Amino acid sequence: MEKKQKKFLTVAPFECAWRDDLRFREAGRGCVAFDAFAHNDVTVVFREKTGSQHYHYKRDNSPHYTVIIGSHRNKRLNIEVDGKTVVDVTGVDLYCSSTFQSYWISIYDGLISIGKGRYPFQNLVFQWLDSNPNCSVQYVGLSSWDRHVGYRNINVLPLTQNHVSLWKHIDCGESNGKEDADEEMEEDIGEYENWGLKNFLESWELSDVCFVVGNEERAVPAHKVILAASGNFGFGQSGKDFIHLEDDCYPILHALLEYIYTGSTKVPELHLSSLKSLSLRFEVNTLAKQCEEMMERFKLNKKLFDSGKSVEISYPSSRLNCCTVFLNKLPIDVKRLNSFRLTGDYSDVDIYIEGHGQIAKSHRIILGIWSAPFTKMFTNGMTESIASKVCLKDVCFEAFNIMLDFMYCGEVNNTMDIDTLLLQLLLLADQFGVSLLHRECCKRLLEHLSEAWSSSGRRSHATSFCIMPSLMDEEAGIFGTMFCSCG
Repeated sequence: MEKKQKKFLTVAPFECAWRDDLRFREAGRGCVAFDAFAHNDVTVVFREKTGSQHYHYKRDNSPHYTVIIGSHRNKRLNIEVDGKTVVDVTGVDLYCSSTFQSYWISIYDGLISIGKGRYPFQNLVFQWLDSNPNCSVQYVGLSSWDRHVGYRNINVLPLTQNHVSLWKHIDCGESNGKEDADEEMEEDIGEYENWGLKNFLESWELSDVCFVVGNEERAVPAHKVILAASGNFGFGQSGKDFIHLEDDCYPILHALLEYIYTGSTKVPELHLSSLKSLSLRFEVNTLAKQCEEMMERFKLNKKLFDSGKSVEISYPSSRLNCCTVFLNKLPIDVKRLNSFRLTGDYSDVDIYIEGHGQIAKSHRIILGIWSAPFTKMFTNGMTESIASKVCLKDVCFEAFNIMLDFMYCGEVNNTMDIDTLLLQLLLLADQFGVSLLHRECCKRLLEHLSEAWSSSGRRSHATSFCIMPSLMDEEAGIFGTMFCSCG
């Protein structure tokens, strides 16, 4: 077994990966969510203690559960108990793929549930109940059969007595059983990277500045706040809406914008000098430095590259463990971006909450990057598309402010006590489609429930868990957000 670039785990044939952190908090109850790619036999083992690297479930005499997705050459789903097959079915929508697919498996007092997608407890595909449950399983092993299996994004989550009811209330969407529909939902809501800033590269949607390039005066749209957070484009106090580039060609500008909006670009070696010059002009310093380093490498050894092909330049990520696009993949100064939120510089929309008046001078592009509902509101051609003010009704002021902070910095501030607002924040993030914030709230909520359950015991705390669904019903009933344009 080996880790490749610390991004995913590759399990060799007939081996098993065990890690101390892949452990249920409560024996017999937990959920593991993960991405996997394989030709067949994505194999997950649950047992009381960890095994060795060369552990194999077929030779295990101790009590355990084994779930095999894509067995029999990727045709069947198998569940084994202590080495004996108890489930062997075909026709269920659970198969392996040569690209990463998302799965989750939960165990709750012998009830084994298996589903697809990034969100546990959603898109349930198959369930089986053990009449003689093994309530001691606690460690999760990631295994294989006769071919390599790759795993990534592995998370172990706690379960509570009412986790099914809880997740029904905070469900991001329902599965219709079709793979295409699942993928579409993940692209729009579940997977933020597929919705992010790259969709607005050279797009007129939400743009508020335009480059005019070359003698042909080609118009290229952009967004002031994004450019200002990435470099110095000379907006100052003039508020100019056009940037003229008379001596530059469009491919060079495109490479610069692509680097800012997506974190990477490709250019021919002969364009490196021009791209460096343009980057220096607008003080996109990381790109200028990378162009300089690449040009030096060419000078030292021309054989390193084929000058007839494009050279790829990617923004050097400084925080590999961060999942947000802002902090991990783009040359955007987050502190500067957050300062624009506080000062209102380059703002193009004022946000009002009923009963609180104006609460923020914001930026449509920032709201749109995180939230598909906001983008649709700003681009639907109706009054709100051109209004300079947006009013929100039936919205918790404190929770909305936390969500707005999250949109500008890409993470929940740990110094902020959000526990008292967790349900409101979770419902608000779900309503506006801010999926990463929604995921963080779900995680914290389940952790709190699990801690309360563990500290007080299963039976004595059962009543308090039953309160949660009714509480969430009450919250949901008063949380119908409505948009209206003002002025």
